[in-house]
Amino acid sequence: MEPAAAQRSAGAALARHAWGDVYVVLSEADRRHPLDPEDLERLALAAHLTGRDAESDDLWTRAHHAWLTRGDVPRAVRCVFWLGLDLVLSGEWSRCAGWTARARRLLDTGEPDTVGPDTVEEGYLLALEALRSYFAGEAENTLAVAERALAVATRFEDPDLTNFAMVCIGESLIRTGRAEEGIRLLDEAMVGVTAGEVSPIVSGLAYCAVIAACHEVFDLRRAREWTAELSRWCAAQQELVPYRGVCLAHRVEFMRLHGDWDDALDEADRACRWLRSNPTAGSADAAYYQLGELHRLRGETERARAAYREASRLGHGAQPGLALSLLTAGDTGAAARAIRTALDASGDGIARCRILPAYVEIMLAAGELEEARAAAEELAATAEAVDSPLLSAIGGQARGAVLLAAGEARGAQAVLGHAVATFRDLDAPYEAARTRLLIGLSCRESGDDITARLEIEAATAVFRELGAVPDLLRAEELVLKAANGAAGRLTAREREVLRHVAVGKSNRAVADDLFLSEKTVARHLSNIFAKLGVPSRSAATAYAHRHGLV
Repeated sequence: MEPAAAQRSAGAALARHAWGDVYVVLSEADRRHPLDPEDLERLALAAHLTGRDAESDDLWTRAHHAWLTRGDVPRAVRCVFWLGLDLVLSGEWSRCAGWTARARRLLDTGEPDTVGPDTVEEGYLLALEALRSYFAGEAENTLAVAERALAVATRFEDPDLTNFAMVCIGESLIRTGRAEEGIRLLDEAMVGVTAGEVSPIVSGLAYCAVIAACHEVFDLRRAREWTAELSRWCAAQQELVPYRGVCLAHRVEFMRLHGDWDDALDEADRACRWLRSNPTAGSADAAYYQLGELHRLRGETERARAAYREASRLGHGAQPGLALSLLTAGDTGAAARAIRTALDASGDGIARCRILPAYVEIMLAAGELEEARAAAEELAATAEAVDSPLLSAIGGQARGAVLLAAGEARGAQAVLGHAVATFRDLDAPYEAARTRLLIGLSCRESGDDITARLEIEAATAVFRELGAVPDLLRAEELVLKAANGAAGRLTAREREVLRHVAVGKSNRAVADDLFLSEKTVARHLSNIFAKLGVPSRSAATAYAHRHGLV
């Protein structure tokens, strides 16, 4: 294919976002006739978007040198920015620092009319410095540098630099405790992305950043919305490899939270296979952790632990899932040791909120009420500061469990009631069912057996529907204990009356069989209804059959 024809074909593929076709056409053309620097940039972009990172780096380097040969220092420096992105994201910070230093020297020594500190390229180098600082955990410095980059972007009206700087600032604001302000700025940045105002690489990075930020501050609604948008964007980019990783992992997590466990398990299996076969996509570790969580909730302990091990091997923490699986298996001591280690390693602030709910649950199981109480209070305080409905509900669930364990049943009911309402509003059926189970236990403690039964049975139905085997077994055990307790309060005569009624006999027939008056049979039935917490003869009959009293 002649160069002109190759350019036309590549341009048509570029317009379709057919990145694989762009790569094939331009790489073949490059083998026949070395590409000009602009087409080298297109080929580098296509290589990046199709997961060919090594080729992408080489191509950006070639484009950089080609622009220098033509005397276009700004375009050469812009190539350093795209190359530097790849280097930072792959952890090659020293190489990135070297390229950045070269780019700055070029700006400082170039022609005054075309380059220098008052060019948009200086803003791009600041943006690269901000990104490196962010990954180094230097949030305050990231904020300062990104704000300088945004000032340059605003002066030159550059959409890519504007978007990139805004995302860096938004992420830094979240990391420095200004979550609401940071999320608001990220939403603003995403306007340019969804309007198609920024380039594919900047768009992909912005999607990943905003979803990760929403996940970090427990903003379930916003995370679900942006994940859906990312899925649509990815679908429009043919043969796209980067940016799917976080999408797939978070999609599994959201499906799990919303109760779509069977589909989530299938999606998690697909995500793990796809991410392992496309290592440049990243996030395989997060996908394996979500797979472990699904197996744990379904009671598949060995599969869960295998997934946690793989997640850990790939760089993702295995907690709190692994500690909770130990608790489910009855090894409370090991669970307590593991969750304490995880909490100590979790850092400060909101990061601890991913460990604290499990910490409360495990400490209560271990009989460490005061440790559980302190953790629940910390969780509630962080939830209030962050203003996250999901985190508030999780905190309420933890506080309610602590109050219940401390014998404060009525106080627990009020807190748990707010939590379950929020979980329902967020369409989180499993967490709502766990909370209803706690409400049932608190009602039982306060003597309200009828409400206790309704709450526990409602939770049991959800656990059964979801396939949450460990929770289902626990709930059924509570129902059985309640049944045995209630039946145990029946007198011998009341049991006898109930057995006759349960096989369909009328009061008259029962009275004749037992040599009683109908009035006495009616009085016995009234006592039976009250003791069993059932409202009618048919309900008492069902109870007797369900619990083996016939």
